[in-house]
Amino acid sequence: MPLLWIPLLTLVGTLVPLLTASRGRLICTIATTAVPVTALALLLSHLPTLLSGGTVSQQLNWIPLLGLDLALRVDGLTLLFALLILGIGSLIIIYAGYYLASSENDARFFSYMMLFMTAMLGIVMADNLLLLWLFWELTSIASFLLIGFWGHRSDARRGARMALTVTGAGGLALLAGILLIGHEVGSFALPDVLAAGDQLRQASTYPVIMILVLLAAFTKSAQFPFHFWLPHAMAAPTPVSAYLHSATMVKAGIFLLARLHPALGDTSLWAVSLTLVGLATLVYGAWFALLERDLKGILAFSTVSHLGLVVLLLGLDTPLAIVAALFHILNHALFKATLFMSAGIIDHETGTRDIRRLGGLWSLMPITGTLTLMAGAAMAGFPPFNGFLSKEMLLTKALASELFGGLGSVIPLLVLAGATLSVAYSLRLVYCVFFAAAPQASSPAPHPPHD
Repeated sequence: MPLLWIPLLTLVGTLVPLLTASRGRLICTIATTAVPVTALALLLSHLPTLLSGGTVSQQLNWIPLLGLDLALRVDGLTLLFALLILGIGSLIIIYAGYYLASSENDARFFSYMMLFMTAMLGIVMADNLLLLWLFWELTSIASFLLIGFWGHRSDARRGARMALTVTGAGGLALLAGILLIGHEVGSFALPDVLAAGDQLRQASTYPVIMILVLLAAFTKSAQFPFHFWLPHAMAAPTPVSAYLHSATMVKAGIFLLARLHPALGDTSLWAVSLTLVGLATLVYGAWFALLERDLKGILAFSTVSHLGLVVLLLGLDTPLAIVAALFHILNHALFKATLFMSAGIIDHETGTRDIRRLGGLWSLMPITGTLTLMAGAAMAGFPPFNGFLSKEMLLTKALASELFGGLGSVIPLLVLAGATLSVAYSLRLVYCVFFAAAPQASSPAPHPPHD
């Protein structure tokens, strides 16, 4: 089955909710969910080739004068991200069908979600750098629509504008970097670029190219000092936060770093840049997650911190560190999407996300509490959850790092601080919501909270 059908299905899927809205929300939700599920089935049909280490590709001439081809590829890296995009996306669409109020325009919401899904699939499947950039910018536009979905709220409008401004500026940096890469290599085709790593690293423009690409990746993945847009984006509906800000959009920058690593990595400049930014983001995000009082605010800053962890691992630049980075991408998407959806349930049932006004919910919401406890334990890195494994891999590589010579102990010490803070804010979140004494309410709730 041609690869083009996978993003085409989700692109056509933007029309499905608009066409089925008149049949009721249940039919609209089921019909919309069927689109990414079908696309996922098409992707998995290539699994035998991918598991044997092969790559599936397809190329169609589009604008040859610009060197822009409609070229798609699926390899192991694409498979990992596409599974998150389509798999978690399908589940969150189902969740949104229950989460959105009956008065909400669910057809418009689902249509925006499918547009964003198409853009993310385009990024991870692109086999041409110019094509990747086009989809990169489409994610910024689609996320602007989703974050600002509740346009009647000033915080949603402000968060959407901020996200578009920061990630859009990063997109311009990426375009400049891609044009310089094309000038050096003579092609925008990804196989040609990845094969020209030695040529790029020896080019006089290499530092400029690397800085431009890193600016794009850091703005998209909310790395310090470009992290500030992500907490403001929490004004979006919770399904948007669970999808864009844990599993997909913020991982686009990580994907870019991993994809271009063979071409731009393996230099001291690359390693030092990623390590310093990753360390700063890891500790900064964890500290502010501990200080936050809003459930989604805690999760937003913890997302910033965990993205810093992944960037740090990519900066350590060893085979085990790269494996750990990709492993933690999967782990983080699973436990953070779960926690965001749990936060949405708690907000829906209690009318607040302020942990000072919550407490004692374990007896009222045992299922939600169990899921939150498990996901929180994974986020903290408790055994036997996957988060423990990737955190152990991080500590192992941090201890073995010789990047800063005599100052090498700085890396494991800061990693230890970030890891300790992650335990603290995870325990605080679970305890304050489910096990702390419930505060005395000034007025009775309209109905008792329940799962």
